[in-house]
Amino acid sequence: MNAVNFQTKRVVGFAVYGIATFFLSGCATFTQDGGFNSVAATTREQLGKDVTWARSEADEVAIAKRVAELLDKPLSVDDAVQLALLNNRGLQAKFAELAISESDLVQAGRLPNPRFTMLRASQAGADGRELKIEQAITFNLFALVTIPQTSAIERRRFEQTQRIVSLDVLQLAAEARKAYYRAVAAAESVRYAQQVRQAAEASAELARRMTQLGNFNQLQQAREQSFYADAVLGLARSEQAAVASRERLTRLLGLWGQQTQFTLPERLPDLPQLLNELPDVEQTAINQRLDVKAARLQSEALAKNLGLTKSTRLINVLEFGPARVLEGAAAASYKNGYEVSFELPLFDWGTAKVAKAEALYMQSINIAAHTAINARSEVREAYQIYRSSYDIARHYRDEIVPIKKRISEENQLRYNGMFIGVFDLLADARTQIITVNSYIEALRDFWIAQADLDMALTGKPNLAPPTSGFTAGMAE
Repeated sequence: MNAVNFQTKRVVGFAVYGIATFFLSGCATFTQDGGFNSVAATTREQLGKDVTWARSEADEVAIAKRVAELLDKPLSVDDAVQLALLNNRGLQAKFAELAISESDLVQAGRLPNPRFTMLRASQAGADGRELKIEQAITFNLFALVTIPQTSAIERRRFEQTQRIVSLDVLQLAAEARKAYYRAVAAAESVRYAQQVRQAAEASAELARRMTQLGNFNQLQQAREQSFYADAVLGLARSEQAAVASRERLTRLLGLWGQQTQFTLPERLPDLPQLLNELPDVEQTAINQRLDVKAARLQSEALAKNLGLTKSTRLINVLEFGPARVLEGAAAASYKNGYEVSFELPLFDWGTAKVAKAEALYMQSINIAAHTAINARSEVREAYQIYRSSYDIARHYRDEIVPIKKRISEENQLRYNGMFIGVFDLLADARTQIITVNSYIEALRDFWIAQADLDMALTGKPNLAPPTSGFTAGMAE
């Protein structure tokens, strides 16, 4: 066996090995669900809600019908979350990331197209025109052999995309839940602010009349007028906060036009009797959080990519295929053979590519560690806010509100016995209304804290300190 035949058999054997490896690894194809079933399953598991990827007119019609059903009654918090998951266009846009990632996965598993090359040259000769024709069909054997590795990398990226999209779904649900509680509480605060303004207005008018009759001095009237002015300002701020909260909820629900006239309940849900105890909250978060899992998958994918980069640092193009050459007259016979082409690593030894791959891998390792550390801190913070918010709301419900109510009842008895005047009674009524509104805000903060805790156990929460809009406005 001569050297040429031996080399030919080696190259052919290499090609056969690559083709066999490709078919044994399986040809990547598009799935019917586009990777969405994993997202839908996570949504049902974590939220108990349905989510739909609108990829056809039938899907759009089904979503519109479901949205109309939800809007046909006062929205509960679960209805609001379900509405956001179905109708939020930003979420629908994120679902397209699944199709993009799956396209990369399928492309990575596709056989590279063969390349056809042809050279034709001629010149006049003694016996007529002499021709030189070279024809070759080559296949990128290097790309063929590396298909299993590149497919594995893209599959990990696809799985990471599924987790990221699932995390986007959970974050939208958490934000919709928090916006719902804020909108309901803000509307309820407006009603109490209106009562305060009415009481302050009555007190200011009575003070004005008594001043005219000489029964009130200017200082006493100014005090009542000042409180009335503060009450008007507090109502304006409460109405402003209510509009902003409702519009925030409207955006998250993806509503427009007549849909924005949705109805909310008049009050927040009652405080639960028992608090959820989570003794091992950090470990639970590390095991469940999708952002931690996505960071791990990213590190694993880059580790695989680093190995592939090191393997291909010198040669990343190797093409082989049959060729034939004609030299001489047009009637001459072709010479058959093969063509092999590859890059010569004379100037670029691949060190830059390897260094970049190593840097990306080390970056992903630190990002994964950073994500895990932050996850532990975030879930601790969310849990402590959840517990303290519950204690504050319960203290308002069980201690402060009942005490204010008893004080009001006692003052009513004293007013009936003519021991106190009408201004004392009106001042007490204003105080009681503000106290009830403070309880509403504490109850709102608890439900928001619970939404943040639920999110912290599955993904990165958007933690915010409790706020007190109406009470703060009245205190100024």
